[in-house]
Amino acid sequence: MSSREAVHRIRGTIRVPAIGRAGALAAWGALIVMLVAGCGANMRNQPKYTVYQSSSFFSDRSADRPLPRGVVPAGPQAVAPSALGRIPVPVTKQLLERGMTEYDVYCMPCHGATGYGDGMVVRRGFKHPPSYHTPRLRRLPDSHFYDVITKGYGAMPSYGYLISPKDRWAIVAYIRALQLSQHASIRDVPPVERRRLTGGSRR
Repeated sequence: MSSREAVHRIRGTIRVPAIGRAGALAAWGALIVMLVAGCGANMRNQPKYTVYQSSSFFSDRSADRPLPRGVVPAGPQAVAPSALGRIPVPVTKQLLERGMTEYDVYCMPCHGATGYGDGMVVRRGFKHPPSYHTPRLRRLPDSHFYDVITKGYGAMPSYGYLISPKDRWAIVAYIRALQLSQHASIRDVPPVERRRLTGGSRR
């Protein structure tokens, strides 16, 4: 018996259900979904380091590596070198005004108008954020506040997708201004403004 005859005989004795075009499409769709789901899981579960994670590979035990000498930031993150620890743009009146505007929109509902963590949503029962005026937060570098805005911290969500890098630094500058406003003395005021505050007195 030839192979062709054998195939015909098998077809005659075994009934193969006809799934039709719709059934074939459904089967292919299910197969594609399983393949995509498997690839997604592999991508999520691959070995990697997260931010601030320790590593036994490097002598300083840190997975975060410093940038090579001579690296220049480019693209939309060019004003966001938070690794520097300080605000990377000139702190001008215009920057502070922009920071105040952005702070009022995104930060004041929780942190309050003066940064004591007594915003309106806190008065309505939301978790109380720390005051910007604690010694710990006053000592932290500017980059800490930038990173918290970008990635979130504790109960605070990330605002990185809402606020541009430049506006994040503007908010940081305004937070520093709030901190200074609660701990400044008359000696910190420029001489012209000092005379206006003291009514012309030289003290």
